[in-house]
Amino acid sequence: MSDHAPVTDWVHDFDHTDPRWTENPYPIWDELRATSPLIHTERYLGCYMPTTYEAVKQISYDTEHFSSRRVVVRDVRPEVLPSPPITSDPPEHKPAKQLLLPPFTPDAVKKLEPRVRAICNELIDEFIEDRGCDIAGSYSKHIPVRTIANMLGIPEADSDRFIKWIHQILELGIKDQAILMQAVQEMTLYFVDQIEHRRQHPTDDLISTLMNARDKNGQPLSDAHVQGSLRLLLIAGIDTTWSAIGASLWHLAKTPEDRERLVAEPELLPTAVEEFLRAYSPVTMAREVMKETAISGCPVKPGNMVLLSFPAANRDPAVFPDADKVVIDRKQNPHAAFGLGIHRCVGSNLARMEMTVAIEEWLKRIPHFRLDPAGKVIWSEGTVRGPRLLPVLFGKPS
Repeated sequence: MSDHAPVTDWVHDFDHTDPRWTENPYPIWDELRATSPLIHTERYLGCYMPTTYEAVKQISYDTEHFSSRRVVVRDVRPEVLPSPPITSDPPEHKPAKQLLLPPFTPDAVKKLEPRVRAICNELIDEFIEDRGCDIAGSYSKHIPVRTIANMLGIPEADSDRFIKWIHQILELGIKDQAILMQAVQEMTLYFVDQIEHRRQHPTDDLISTLMNARDKNGQPLSDAHVQGSLRLLLIAGIDTTWSAIGASLWHLAKTPEDRERLVAEPELLPTAVEEFLRAYSPVTMAREVMKETAISGCPVKPGNMVLLSFPAANRDPAVFPDADKVVIDRKQNPHAAFGLGIHRCVGSNLARMEMTVAIEEWLKRIPHFRLDPAGKVIWSEGTVRGPRLLPVLFGKPS
């Protein structure tokens, strides 16, 4: 495991796992954006980061010079582990993505909504009689895990196992290859068993849908393709949404005027959800530079990775007036929280529904809550940013 020296010069030597970045990245991004649309560090074997919305957009749409075969910036360039379609480049990308679209249409997601509401209320029932709770550990974390388990047709009781793997892959695995590979292996073996079981006992869940799918030549998908897509659904469908729900409730815990307004005007919630997605976007992706090119006038060289920060793009004042303010009735909001270009998130309809329902059900039952002054909020580091510990107290302050 490599230990990184603290950053002393963000512009020439940034590190997205530095504790100050994890704690509060916004002033750092402002400093970087004011200096250049693209910065570089020698860390992580060489890595660029676009700092403006325009530069992020340019890279996202350029599949000729930038590959998605590796989507996380790490200390090593590990072997490529396909998780189609997120790690696919054209021409393989489009058919892999199209296979995943049907379960995530607005109509398909609408059918899941009653179960998601029930999950939220089952969770709230467990702590509503207490004086407070850790929203991250007791609420936001469990909603997407149980929802994805429902879609995949696997036991909700296996949730803790998924949470452990995600922590190992997205956080610990950035600096420790052995932990990363162990988690991937455990996850793969789990899905091997699930696929084998369905060969004997067919079902109508998402795993069976992938097993029954055909590629563009009419052939069944390989087991490796099915496993890769299942890994993607588990990793991309859980941590991202629990982080977004947690960050939204963190904002409402510390901003009573916004919380009171949403309680009084629940019709504002869809607009507020879009603003929470913009202001606290959880996901930073990566690309690998394949050919020399220039981004916003800055040259980039092959072999380097690119930290593609959609959260930083969403704080660019050139695109968003009052970019550093959370405006829950913001009218124009072309945010990039779900990515840009061909890799825009397949599950955006599901994530929006889960966020909306989670906030709605919480505010119905716990309209008054605030950050616990005796507690500390802890944020995750690395690719996905969200509260991992979020202690709050219920009720009005006395």
